Amino acid sequence: MLNEIKDAIRDKYLDFGFTDDQRKAVLILFAGFLAVGGIFFALSQGRVSEPALNIVPTVITPAIPEITELIIVDVSGRVRKPGVYSLDKGSRAIDALDLAGGALPGVSLSDINLAHILFDGEQIIVGAPKVSYSSNSRSAPKAKAPTASSPLSLNSATLAQLDTLPGIGPVMANRIFAYRKLNGPFALIEDLKKVSGIGDVTFAEISKLVRI
Repeated sequence: MLNEIKDAIRDKYLDFGFTDDQRKAVLILFAGFLAVGGIFFALSQGRVSEPALNIVPTVITPAIPEITELIIVDVSGRVRKPGVYSLDKGSRAIDALDLAGGALPGVSLSDINLAHILFDGEQIIVGAPKVSYSSNSRSAPKAKAPTASSPLSLNSATLAQLDTLPGIGPVMANRIFAYRKLNGPFALIEDLKKVSGIGDVTFAEISKLVRI
């Protein structure tokens, strides 16, 4: 029965008047198509998707503007616009005077170091009243230098006594005296730093030799 079915299929589909060689060629060609189709099918089933590329996102960090540190300085005395001014840290005395409109006509700035680097809370006194030693100061005994055991009172010291402090000459003593006259008694020893020209080094030298 099986042989009859095979003969029927061969007679119906392959018996087109082809010679044996032609039928072999047709079979080989058909087999080739089947083989190629099988290969494509196998590749399509076994193809592994390529891994996605690792894309690292570029993060753009916005630039943070630099914050400029400010200091507050009081410019008083004989200037066009006395007042309290904000300046960039590292500014000098000349910058503060410029903000205050400069000194009034005829006022000398010789007692102010215009290149002095300012610090926060400093006061610049322009045209401060000059306090002179008495005419008898040369004949009077020299003021005794203060010591840690007998410190000098900042609020009652005379100009001559202030001059005895280490690192304080006549000019700086005059500034301390003028600051006290314009602003009243010192509340803290640290207020000495507000006097123009007294920096950390000078303050460290005299802080233990003075009192309020």
